[in-house]
Amino acid sequence: MDTFSVKKVLNNNVLIAVDIKGQEVVLIGKGIGFNTKKNDPIAKETVEKLFALHDEKEQENYKKLLQEIDEETLNAIVSSIEIIKKRSKSMLNENVHVALTDHIVFAITRLLKGMAIRNPFLLETKALYPGEYEIASEVVDYINHALDIQLPEGEIGFIALHVHSANTDTTISEINKYSQLVTKLIGVIEDQFHIVIDRESINYIRLVRHLRYTVERVLNEEKLEEPKKIAELLKKEYPSCYNLSWKLVKIMQQTLKKQVYDAEAVYLTMHLQRLSEKVDTY
Repeated sequence: MDTFSVKKVLNNNVLIAVDIKGQEVVLIGKGIGFNTKKNDPIAKETVEKLFALHDEKEQENYKKLLQEIDEETLNAIVSSIEIIKKRSKSMLNENVHVALTDHIVFAITRLLKGMAIRNPFLLETKALYPGEYEIASEVVDYINHALDIQLPEGEIGFIALHVHSANTDTTISEINKYSQLVTKLIGVIEDQFHIVIDRESINYIRLVRHLRYTVERVLNEEKLEEPKKIAELLKKEYPSCYNLSWKLVKIMQQTLKKQVYDAEAVYLTMHLQRLSEKVDTY
């Protein structure tokens, strides 16, 4: 049975250990350091429920972060990551420990200084990543109760992006780039149709999700079958929607630097036509 050997206990939830190859790792998990002392063995199967930071840079960043955090806050963050792991039902990218710890500490610091930051993409994030948003909402609620603070609602959106990042192995900057692309596309649709889509409406949620899945297919280079007869019909019957869909496709191609297949324009035209019938113009 492979084991880790404890090198130093940092607190009840974090310890530094050495693996069987003699490499230093940071083990993180609720209660992992409780009643543990130097040279104690930690069974590898126990660590599967926790996290071992193997990346040296991430380790160093995390150790530096630990020096700035009181144990109560760290306990709340470790428990929050346990909530994310449990709700996600998947192995999280280990970077989430550093990224999320850093973000939550910064958010709490801003809050205590009266400098809470507004999240302009809250509703987009909620529509784009509903599952992650739900988990993040639970995390924010837990932190607020555990630390007796009141993080603003916008933090749910920020933390939802970290949850998505941890589950998909995508960087926050990439996620932001794609979220901003969806927001830009919606702006173009509103301008073209002379409409303002209610951000709380089912029409908005459907549109955001359709655009999100289109972007994901383009990124993954997935090709949809093009219904040629429908394409000709749509082009003839709904020229404004058809032309707009191609305008959106070109924006996607420029931003993502990838080919967007013709079928995407067809399905987008159908979606735009349905939207135009349900939303009032101004």
